[in-house]
Amino acid sequence: MKIGRSLIGEGHPCYIVAEVSANHGGQISKARDLLYAIKESGADAVKLQTYTADTITLNSNRPEFQIGQGTLWSGNNLHRLYSEAYTPWEWHAELFELAATLELDCFSSPFDHSAVDFLEAFHPPAYKIASFELVDIPLIEYVAAKGRPMIMSTGMASLQEIQDAVAAVKKTNVPFALLKCTSAYPALASAMNLRTIPILKDSFQVPIGLSDHSMSIEVPIVAVGLGAKVIEKHFTLSRNEPGPDSAFSLEPVEFRKMVDSIRLAEEALGEINFGQTDSEEACRQFRRSLYVVKEIKIGERFTVEHLRSVRPANGLPPKFLNQIIGQLATENVPVGTPMSWELCKLE
Repeated sequence: MKIGRSLIGEGHPCYIVAEVSANHGGQISKARDLLYAIKESGADAVKLQTYTADTITLNSNRPEFQIGQGTLWSGNNLHRLYSEAYTPWEWHAELFELAATLELDCFSSPFDHSAVDFLEAFHPPAYKIASFELVDIPLIEYVAAKGRPMIMSTGMASLQEIQDAVAAVKKTNVPFALLKCTSAYPALASAMNLRTIPILKDSFQVPIGLSDHSMSIEVPIVAVGLGAKVIEKHFTLSRNEPGPDSAFSLEPVEFRKMVDSIRLAEEALGEINFGQTDSEEACRQFRRSLYVVKEIKIGERFTVEHLRSVRPANGLPPKFLNQIIGQLATENVPVGTPMSWELCKLE
């Protein structure tokens, strides 16, 4: 799978996405600052969200449109929340252009057909389907029909719901990735269930990643260790600045540390290897081997008193000790001599 300049999958670096969401605070200048900071923090891509309050919900005061307990937005009204959080559509052209200048991939999560039509004008390298929209099969089909790579988050989804979304994309042969996600804001590490990542990989045979709403940088690092090839994390200039998403977003220094830690984790994962590596060559001499620790005369038989396993590694490997015991010395051997086959006569 390829998004922009990046290949995503086995043998390639993890693709790291910084989610802007509502952290621009309704200011285009702050949105620009976010993109510059995202670039400095080492991300591969910046992601926007494309909706208006009227395209994502209804302006209604009915009880079901009020946000209940258990989230950061409790007590708010859906329409009012999204009116505050949305990214003005007139900003998109400038933000896509700035991202291109910064050599950042830029794409967005569309939340209805009109957002898809709008985004097509910017030729995005991919589309993102948010967890809450994974059950909107008509929207997924409409996005997939555009022929661009897709990333789909699976928060709250049952296996059947994931299968339904995957089937909708597969009809178009569009390449896609799935992100393990816990749709809680913020999400506790104990609720991440990262062991699902290899199961998703085995089940769907596509790149798997993590959309992470925890406040940890360790969680995405563990995810990479389990095979995640995409990491998405919310990004803010400062959590001290109020906003719907700032409380569960990483600040620039934290994001940079996460990126660097992921890259180090990737180096450490390496490849399947047994035996000595180049970096171990200098220490090979300190392995144990058999040395003569008691002088022995020609014709005498070796006993356990004559030999010991010690460092360095100039003698025979210790596994041959029992094979040498009882054999005749072929010459006078002083203490401190590394044992070799030439020093004994095998009977």
